Amino acid sequence: MKSVTLGQYYPIESKIHSLDARVKLIGVIIFIISLFVATNFLAYGIVGIFLYFCIKLAKLPLKFVIKGVRALGYVIVFTMVVNVIFSPGEIILLDLGFFNITLEAVLWGILITLRFVLLIISSSLLTLTTSPINLTGAIETLLSPFKKIKLPVHEIAMMMTIALRFIPTLMEETDKITKAQMSRGAEFDSGSIAKRVKSLIPILIPLFVSAFRRADDLAMAMEARCYRGDINRTKLKELRYTKNDVIAYAIMFIFLLLVILTNFIYY
Repeated sequence: MKSVTLGQYYPIESKIHSLDARVKLIGVIIFIISLFVATNFLAYGIVGIFLYFCIKLAKLPLKFVIKGVRALGYVIVFTMVVNVIFSPGEIILLDLGFFNITLEAVLWGILITLRFVLLIISSSLLTLTTSPINLTGAIETLLSPFKKIKLPVHEIAMMMTIALRFIPTLMEETDKITKAQMSRGAEFDSGSIAKRVKSLIPILIPLFVSAFRRADDLAMAMEARCYRGDINRTKLKELRYTKNDVIAYAIMFIFLLLVILTNFIYY
């Protein structure tokens, strides 16, 4: 659980870190669109190379970034197995009687798994290279047109950022509670499924209590600092685009166009 990188911030100086938070947020959206546009291995190869290039520009240790994927290993394997079993196909590789494993299903399962893995890494890259304050400002700025319809943009941006920031904190808290229960003789890996589910109760109850306590402490700290939402608030640092931000936008749109063109090549 300590391997979860989503929500953490890696404070170093790099070209990705120095970009405007709005550029990185829109970049992740464009990257997600490219994942759903990609339908062949060439497109996924381009997406993977582009993401690797971004990780290197961010000066992030590759092992540290991949560590976040390993934390969701069971979910990734489950996604792969489900797609292989239930996807249709014509070229049968293995006939198990009640269902068949086809070549098309295996290829589709690999593509979906790659999509899921790349999605995790790109989302982690956003939080690793963007401080919570800048991320809140970026979300609020991009959603600012909705203020005209009385949408609480600032509060929504604040809640989204706090939720992301608390993911690694809650994961670490879960790990501590699990180890504490195991030291008292609790077993989580033995017995029937019903027994395993029941054994999670001593973890979930303290976790919920801890989460509510942290939320209450955060609310009291914000009130002590006279936080009143978006009422008469000013910003210490205003978000401004630079030449590098414009170049980053151009690179991202060229990247998306290149991914789209691969679909016409393999049409």
